[in-house]
Amino acid sequence: MDTSKMLKAYCLKTKEKDVPMQDAVVSKTAKGGYIAKGHDGKGNKMTAILSEAKALQAIADGVAKKEF
Repeated sequence: MDTSKMLKAYCLKTKEKDVPMQDAVVSKTAKGGYIAKGHDGKGNKMTAILSEAKALQAIADGVAKKEF
C-alpha cells in the first residue's frame, strides 16, 4: 500500500509524530466531526481528528473504512 496516502497521527505511547495509521476506520462524532481509529502496526492504538474532506478522501483512496 502507498504510505503517502495513509492517514498519519501522533502516537501517545511512543511519542512519535506522523506515524502511518494501519487498519483505519473513519466514524462520525456526536457533534458531526470525523475521527479515524487504527493502530501503528506495533499494537499501539491511535486516533486522529479529521476534516470532512480528508476523511472522505481517505475512504475514497481505500486507506480507511467507513463506519457511519
